[in-house]
Amino acid sequence: MSKLLITETILRDAHQSLIATRMSTEEMLPALALLDKVGFHSLECWGGATFDSCLRFLNEDPWERLRTLRKNCPNTKLQMLFRGQNMLGYRHYADDVVEYFVQKSVANGINIIRIFDALNDIRNLSTSIKAAKKEKCHTQVAISYTLGEVFTDEYYVNYAKQVESEGADSICIKDMAALLTPYSTEKLVKALKSAVKIPVQLHTHYTSGLASMDIIKAVESGAEIVDTAMSPLALGTSHAPTESIVAAFQGTQYDTGLDLKLLTEIRSYFMTLRKKYIENGLLDQSMLAVDANALIYQVPGGMLSNLLSQLKQAGKEDKLEEVMLEVPRVRAEAGMPPLVTPTSQIVGTQAAMNIITGERYKSVTKEFKNLVKGEYGKTPVEISADFRKKIIGDEPFITCRPADNLKPELETLREECKEWSIQEEDVLSYAQFPQVAPKFFEKRRMQMYNIDPNSDSDKGIIAV
Repeated sequence: MSKLLITETILRDAHQSLIATRMSTEEMLPALALLDKVGFHSLECWGGATFDSCLRFLNEDPWERLRTLRKNCPNTKLQMLFRGQNMLGYRHYADDVVEYFVQKSVANGINIIRIFDALNDIRNLSTSIKAAKKEKCHTQVAISYTLGEVFTDEYYVNYAKQVESEGADSICIKDMAALLTPYSTEKLVKALKSAVKIPVQLHTHYTSGLASMDIIKAVESGAEIVDTAMSPLALGTSHAPTESIVAAFQGTQYDTGLDLKLLTEIRSYFMTLRKKYIENGLLDQSMLAVDANALIYQVPGGMLSNLLSQLKQAGKEDKLEEVMLEVPRVRAEAGMPPLVTPTSQIVGTQAAMNIITGERYKSVTKEFKNLVKGEYGKTPVEISADFRKKIIGDEPFITCRPADNLKPELETLREECKEWSIQEEDVLSYAQFPQVAPKFFEKRRMQMYNIDPNSDSDKGIIAV
């Protein structure tokens, strides 16, 4: 076994998990030179919810963020999270858009693309994998890990073999809901290592309090890379602390070789940010507590907070326990999808509606209908014909790869957003967030022309 490799998540998943992805590029900048100096395997810094947050909340161009990160971290691989045929949005996109997004991500600085599908439907990953390989980008496929009768080690091994045969360069076990235990981790990693030749990486959250133990067992069982987060934004719904994991393996055959003194310097900077986030209310310190409910309800931390928010809006927050019991029932009826974006939101929202309305499936969301209809792909368990009919009536059920039904759409999207577009990448921002991106584009235009957003003087200006 060679030294353990570390993927640092402070620039993406750590703050996505704890402060709803609100760390700005300006806040990242002072730490970038130090992070680049450490010698991490990669910095996970883009994709996931960063795109949405940049446009919706931070008034930032996500592409400009990527270019800034690339410029300031010349020695470290930059990594992103990509939802296969969904890209970073919430629907399936035509192949030409997916291919263009991968091309532009690599051109702007991404070295490793971690691709996953919420249903573990390999058909939804094929276009992304081929596109990443074409761009000579390290292509990692993440297995969405969950529990249930069908989700045996054999299930994950079979999926890993498909992933390897599709051309993936490495595999990641994506334990988004912190459901792994140390001994289930050991068993699964050993099974994967005996079945595939490509490297195995572990991504697990601290929610249930087991992440550090899982990491030790994974590494001892053959995992070559693990995800961690600098301690100021570790623990809780985030990840195991980077410094602690580095220290745990010092002097062993798995020694990371990373400098704890340098990590401590980086920690000092992010502690100032942590203090700021606590003071402005972004960081709820209760999110840092261990919650064994994750093992009982099998619900990711972000999904839990979304459910509570929905119930508060409906004045039904006292119904949380009922909703939590309803989630596994809805999930079972909908074909046992792993609960990760977007299926976690789809199942969670439907469960909440079932309780709020007082009648199961009295009101059904469009997204839940699409899931049952097959528009997101093949569910791990076959949905019963009776339940499907109840939800979608006589509408046809999709059995092919959903994207096979989509016509090329890149040129149409370009035409739709041409009045705002000032760079080639703008069409991709618009494609994913057609309601949010134009508002960002308008603000950007006003800043370019120093226009007061409250004045009418911008009328008639043509975007360049």
